[in-house]
Amino acid sequence: MYSKIQPPTKKISKESVKVWRMTEAITNLIILAVLGILLFVDDYFTWKEWIGWILNGLIVLSFFHAIWSIFIEPILLQKYWRYDVNEEFIQTKRGAWSETHELIPMTKVQSVKLNQGPFLRKYNLYSLSIGTMGDSHDIPAIPEKEAYELRDKIAHFAKIKEVD
Repeated sequence: MYSKIQPPTKKISKESVKVWRMTEAITNLIILAVLGILLFVDDYFTWKEWIGWILNGLIVLSFFHAIWSIFIEPILLQKYWRYDVNEEFIQTKRGAWSETHELIPMTKVQSVKLNQGPFLRKYNLYSLSIGTMGDSHDIPAIPEKEAYELRDKIAHFAKIKEVD
């Protein structure tokens, strides 16, 4: 008979919301700038009328997408992201409307690495990437001390030897 696996309980850092907001703000500004330039070029070269309508529609859609991805989505991502690690499994759970539960057996783990971009570095956070034979699984925005401990714990449980 099997024992019931408890759902994961550890949360990612609340600072992740700031990181995701900055990333999304930059991405959306670039998209809106490109669309604005195309709209200017459309007006300057008097392209066909329907191109202007499409560009205006894309700008409106991009604006609503920016509101969603900058102000709402990061809060939901942080609120519903959970993870946990034990000797047998790495568990992740995410999603507000459509929940995704992942169980990664320790016997399938081949690599563990920490990633840190400029925005994560500003808040002293890391993303943990767990490599298996056919896939890669990420746990985003973990505080530095916890990230190193988690990496070492997974490496120990998976019997991975760190190469210097």
